[in-house]
Amino acid sequence: MAEAIDNIQSYTAGMDAASFKVDRKTQDAVIRNLEIIGEACNNVAKNDPAFAQAHPEMPWSFAYEMRNALAHGYFNVDVDIVWATVTADLPGMKAQLASLAQ
Repeated sequence: MAEAIDNIQSYTAGMDAASFKVDRKTQDAVIRNLEIIGEACNNVAKNDPAFAQAHPEMPWSFAYEMRNALAHGYFNVDVDIVWATVTADLPGMKAQLASLAQ
């Protein structure tokens, strides 16, 4: 998960919402890594539910729901929501992952 977040932050470094909205390659790369994060969160929740329950600060189910929306939304993906996730949610998730790793 941390690697996928790092990838996304690398891909979007120096971008704003407007430049992200017109950069299809970056959108595709970010969406793919959000799908990876969602799948990883689902794997944790399914394979170690006690761990997931012990760490409710992590968005286990939300990340998986977003993964499903992205993976099955095809041409209906709202890039504004993707950008908001990248800028508003991922930094906190990265910090939460770092604290779990300690």
